[in-house]
This record gives sequence, C-alpha cells and structure tokens, in this order.
Amino acid sequence: MPDSPADESPEENPGDREWHRRARAEYALNRWRTATPPRFSDAEATVPEVTAWADRALADNTGAGALLLTGLTGTGKTHQAYGALRRIAAGGPDRFELIAVNSADMYGDLRPSQVMGTAERELRKLSEVQYLLLDDLGTAKTSEWTEEVTYRLINYRYNHCLPTIITSNLPARDDNGPDLTDFVGARVASRLAEMVTTLVPMIGADRRRGGRAA
Repeated sequence: MPDSPADESPEENPGDREWHRRARAEYALNRWRTATPPRFSDAEATVPEVTAWADRALADNTGAGALLLTGLTGTGKTHQAYGALRRIAAGGPDRFELIAVNSADMYGDLRPSQVMGTAERELRKLSEVQYLLLDDLGTAKTSEWTEEVTYRLINYRYNHCLPTIITSNLPARDDNGPDLTDFVGARVASRLAEMVTTLVPMIGADRRRGGRAA
C-alpha cells in the first residue's frame, strides 16, 4: 500500500514551505554559478558587514542599498562580493537575477558601435537587473563619457532601489591621494554616498601572494 501524503517527509513533499525554499535556492544557486567565474566558484562571505548586507538583501530586496568594498589589490574584495551573492542565492529568494561585470569590460561593451542601439540596450540591461556586481570601479581611464555612463547607471539603480555591489582599489575618500570621487566625479560620488548603505574597507596583504586580508 503506497504511503499517504501525510507520510511524506519534508524533503519529498512539494506542499512543504521548506521544500519550496530549497527548490528556490537550488534555482538561484544555479544562476549564481552561471554568472560566477571559476576563480570564485568557492566564494564565501566571511566578513560580518558583508554577510549582514546579504541577509538584509535577502529579507528586503529594495531596502538593501549598495555594498561598497574598497582596498588594495588582492585583499579579497571580489571574493567577498561573489560570496555575498552566493549567500543570498542559498537563502532561496523569490527571484534571483544577476549580472557581474568588470568595469573596464563594461565600458568597452557600452562604447558606441555600428549597430544602432546596442550600447543603450546593454546599459538598460545593467541598470534594470535585480543584482549587479560592478567589479574594479576606478581602474578604467576616466573621461566625461565614462562619468556620464556611470552616473546614468548608478542613478537608475539608486532611484529604483536595486541592490548593487561595487568593488574598487580606490578608497571611498582620501584627502591625501586619489580616491573614488576623483574617478567617478562629483555627481556620481554624491549618488554613491546616498546609495551605499554598507562600506567595507578590506585591509591586509595581497592574498594572491600568500597574505591574508582583515
């Protein structure tokens, strides 16, 4: 005699809330893996401020704001960024859409081409995606054009309350040297100041050379 529905375990019962959460998590993690380079396939958020931001994003997508990770090369910024997104995916969100892009590659993709409208469609896609990871902001050569593109992207995501993760080798503010404001310009810096809810300076030696970040 077959088991009745009451005899089904939560692992096998599609009517169970936890079953649905795990199904959502599996779907989201598959999307995370698709968007994540092999180098960061084992990424795990370990910095308390980063895990707290990820948990807020999972609980209230529109209230998370932006996470800005700053620090020298090799301190683990990108690892923590992908780890934060993995933590959100593992929580089983109702939906999970992600684009992760290096800023230099982004500007290259957005430059005007012979195909009319291609750059605008790409910018719209980056602006509207649920989660955006913008890696290495501040490494590309600055110009009026890059400032305008960055402003349009950041301004849209700010106005529509879309969670954004940004990493940069430049400090958010430094009165004694170049900082992120010098690269993005005053307009974008102002928007970032309003948009960023969590600023995490990553301190430590280059992990790629055997060091450990704080």
